Amino acid sequence: MTGLDQRDAAISVRALCKRYGDIAALDGVDFDVPKGTVMGLLGPNGAGKTTIVRILASVLAPDSGTVRVGGVDALADPGRARYLLRMAGQAATVDDRLTGRENLLLVGLLCQLGRGRGRQEAASLLERFDLCDAADRLVGTYSGGMRRRLDLAASLIGGPEVLVLDEPTTGLDPRARAGLWDVVDGLVDDGTTVVLTTQYLEEAERLAHRIVVVDQGQVIAQGTATELKGGHDSMLELIYADGPTASRAVEALTKSGRRPSWKADSETVTVPVPGDSATVLRVLQQLQDAAATSITFQLRKPSLDDVFLSLTDRGPGSPS
Repeated sequence: MTGLDQRDAAISVRALCKRYGDIAALDGVDFDVPKGTVMGLLGPNGAGKTTIVRILASVLAPDSGTVRVGGVDALADPGRARYLLRMAGQAATVDDRLTGRENLLLVGLLCQLGRGRGRQEAASLLERFDLCDAADRLVGTYSGGMRRRLDLAASLIGGPEVLVLDEPTTGLDPRARAGLWDVVDGLVDDGTTVVLTTQYLEEAERLAHRIVVVDQGQVIAQGTATELKGGHDSMLELIYADGPTASRAVEALTKSGRRPSWKADSETVTVPVPGDSATVLRVLQQLQDAAATSITFQLRKPSLDDVFLSLTDRGPGSPS
């Protein structure tokens, strides 16, 4: 979504470019993030996500382009932009040798809140993130999910308008991940704008109001998860008796101009096809002619994983 009135955008990025020697990390990136929403930023490794995040956080300067955070020119006034935007990275950055409460009080002092306001915000955030019972324990005794919640609480000291979450649930178990999703929902309900990078596409689908997909330094697609999936073919999923037969199917489909997805030695092959019965029957006949008849098959709607693989041009054997 571009063209949004910048007064209605928590973040507005235009024509963002960054080069490292001969490599274009970013090549004309444009997007807007409306206030009080979650934007999912997706892309394969090396696509430019980290560069975008570092520029948003004002720790890296672009070669050209504009970035506005809460209406502030982040390139001209990075100090003000940092006040409006905070970032929580992939690993919790809290101090194991301090208690949870002491970590939050320290951040409050660094943000120059004053001791009184710092204590108030620390108490409020400990309650909000269900950490009151562990508030005066050393963080070194916390579980991974508790540490991640404390790190997120620390990033909210001072009430930033925008929060960048860089793969916040990496390494968490499913219960802790679901708990963090609930926290993000609560932040957005309170008006916080969130930029989320994640390797879990179900997480992006669950949390993001809009998704921006980048690859090779450019935005290659953006929209809601429903919009992105709506522009994609149905998926024909074929299950084979063994890996070699599945491999023959992949070869036959590739020769016919289709782009199957398959993990080596797996018995399952997936290929995008138009959803009409004539096309499905034609594909099945091609496979039969290639001695690659499946045990069973099903035609299903595309998932966000399917769309991501298609957009980033992953071939057979690529991971999802």
